[in-house]
Amino acid sequence: MSKASDKLDLATRAAWLYYVAGHTQNEIARTLDISRPVAQRLVAFAVERNLIRVRVDHRVADCLALAEQLQRRFRLSFCEVVPIDGDQPDALSRKLAVAGAQVMEQFLLREKPMVIAVSSGRTLKAAVDQIAQLERPQHKLVSLVGAIAQDGSSNRYDVAMHMSERTGSKHFMLPAPLFADNEAERDQWCNHRLYRIVEALSSQADVAFVGVGTIGPRCPLHEDGFITTAEVEELTGLGAVGELLGSPIDAEGRRVASSTETRVTSIRLESPPSRLTIGFAGGAQKHQAIVAALKGGWLSGLVTDEQCARAALA
Repeated sequence: MSKASDKLDLATRAAWLYYVAGHTQNEIARTLDISRPVAQRLVAFAVERNLIRVRVDHRVADCLALAEQLQRRFRLSFCEVVPIDGDQPDALSRKLAVAGAQVMEQFLLREKPMVIAVSSGRTLKAAVDQIAQLERPQHKLVSLVGAIAQDGSSNRYDVAMHMSERTGSKHFMLPAPLFADNEAERDQWCNHRLYRIVEALSSQADVAFVGVGTIGPRCPLHEDGFITTAEVEELTGLGAVGELLGSPIDAEGRRVASSTETRVTSIRLESPPSRLTIGFAGGAQKHQAIVAALKGGWLSGLVTDEQCARAALA
């Protein structure tokens, strides 16, 4: 642990000299009495450990205008729109992750103890990966979705647990699978004493971070084995275009009654939300789902990209 701490301290010093003081790697090597390759590796290590926080203070005018229009149109109290410059999917995902992390840190950095409710998903998990290592034991993180995958393993997209590892906050997992095998089993899971404890705590949340998923061929719920091909076809046939915490919604944001809907164990969202509920989603494949979530009044905040914002306003 001592060696690891020493390396982290040295990497932080090297990164400060490089990014803040403007020293070259040769100058860093001389200052810290190390070789140039070691200096280069330390700076790279600092970047890898998210010790480098890049902040651009000038917001792109178009994105700012889009965010303001989205807030007015859909009665949002918060909106962040990231610019797109012909980005490939991976580059766009990183932009969304960085913007999402900055939004999350606004709440995580508060000294006052907070209850933060979190769903699951790739975008949310990527944003948490960009959060700086913090020590916030005063906060409580509550999972809104089941922590158990279909095969009985831990849900790898359990974002609250991942966020807990980054912040030292206490984590309350929802003791259930995302989908029960049948409706009767769902009732059993949701009436369990531990489930009720987590559900009660989630009702006290100061803010909720939620992902917005798609419904269709090769959608995440299908690719990750939560729903079958037949169930995807059933949902699309019933008009589902997106999902929130596993619950399908149609193009107008209405819940879709289906065989999967009756088996979802997630803690239900409210429309309109009684607390700040921020959706994190972007990419061309998410246009319909984001618009549906906004039309349904499920979100009071949004982090998205320029194209999704324009699609929502079109």
